Amino acid sequence: MPLTTVETPADSDGVSLSHGLKQRHLSMIALGGVIGAGLFVGSGAGIAAAGPSIVIAYALSGLLVMLVMRMLGEMSAAYPSSGSFSSHAERAIGPWAGFTAGWAFWVLLCTAVGLEGIGAAQIVHSWLPGTPEWAWVALFMVVFCGTNLAAVKNFGEFEFWFAALKVGAITLFLVLGVLALAGVLPGTDSPGGSNLTELLPNGGEGLVIGLLASVFAYGGLETVTIAAAESQDPVRGVARAVRTAMWRIAVFYVGSMAVIVALVPWDSPQVVEDGPYVAALDRLGIPGAGQLMNVVVLVALLSAMNANIYGASRIGYSLVERGQGPKWLGRVSGGVPRVAVLASSVFGFLCVLLSYWRPDDVFAWLLNMIGAVILVVWIFIAVSQLRLRRRLERETPEKLTVRMWAFPWLTWVALAGMAAVFVLMAREPDTRVQLYSTGAMTLALAAVGYAWQRARERR
Repeated sequence: MPLTTVETPADSDGVSLSHGLKQRHLSMIALGGVIGAGLFVGSGAGIAAAGPSIVIAYALSGLLVMLVMRMLGEMSAAYPSSGSFSSHAERAIGPWAGFTAGWAFWVLLCTAVGLEGIGAAQIVHSWLPGTPEWAWVALFMVVFCGTNLAAVKNFGEFEFWFAALKVGAITLFLVLGVLALAGVLPGTDSPGGSNLTELLPNGGEGLVIGLLASVFAYGGLETVTIAAAESQDPVRGVARAVRTAMWRIAVFYVGSMAVIVALVPWDSPQVVEDGPYVAALDRLGIPGAGQLMNVVVLVALLSAMNANIYGASRIGYSLVERGQGPKWLGRVSGGVPRVAVLASSVFGFLCVLLSYWRPDDVFAWLLNMIGAVILVVWIFIAVSQLRLRRRLERETPEKLTVRMWAFPWLTWVALAGMAAVFVLMAREPDTRVQLYSTGAMTLALAAVGYAWQRARERR
């Protein structure tokens, strides 16, 4: 399909929305956005499968994510939009592509809101066992729905402090871990390299499982490019966030995995049962480590809920503004797409109810359906960047304030990496059903989007 020459609302998404996010909000969203619940909660299973090679797994998937963020940053700096990659896909490939990427990501974010609410409620329920979990989920939903219904600066302020707490916690963990490994932490003997004698304890298959776990732990980095459209200086904000992505990923993800596998035996049952960070803090003899990390995980889950309601509402608003959704969803008042915020929150709470009512069929199907959505989105990002970069160089080179490294070779390398992850998912029984379910949803959305596009062309 030829490149569309119609000006999409990617340039005008911010007209009705406010610009209430300050640079400090955007900087901290970018900094804390890489520290998600997946890092604290999901990394234990990856360590148990891959052993010390989990560091290699996180480094490889981190390199892929850096390339994706660089591509997305290039397009978002040139075309700031609350629709982010969805707007870019429409501009580069066609309306059906923007429709597919946008609505698939909306479903992913709304479902994630419900999952994060359930996780947060389980933590609070463990502290207050006499209270029902669903009531805590409802409370969190009301709080963050209310936060997002108000001015966007309220969302930014919540995320600023959430991110500050996460960054502070993981920085303290890294400092303590490095001191312990160096043998200078009082009351702790350094294990040296005794836990690193076997790099691949479960062979290549374990590394593959760890690699797949690490890929999906990076979800959520896209939020900063969505939020940039409502900042006071979108281009500068995106550029700064993207340029610092490399060291953030290296320090927070790869660095913490290296510290954990050096401190704790990879096959320790505590790594999976209590979580790798709790296991490492217990090894250091820090009192109350379990509850301390539960507080950090709770903050990470609540932060993700807040960010995902925001992201889903802005993606939904952008889709409607571009004529790819029901008009009532795009109503804006006070600079906020409040109907989209409510719809995203309601969908998220519906997912919570399904986890209680139909956990074995409908809810399981929904989880499988969103299992590989982030990879689908990354493919749309890479293909869009390949096409838009040539147009930018030809028509408006001054907009290329952020440039993809070694274009187009590294873009093709990233696409090859995504294809490799798809192949690995097809090989593993646990991820194969996710791959097929996500593929079915993507094809269905693409068909609807293409039909919608043809109908608009006829009109």
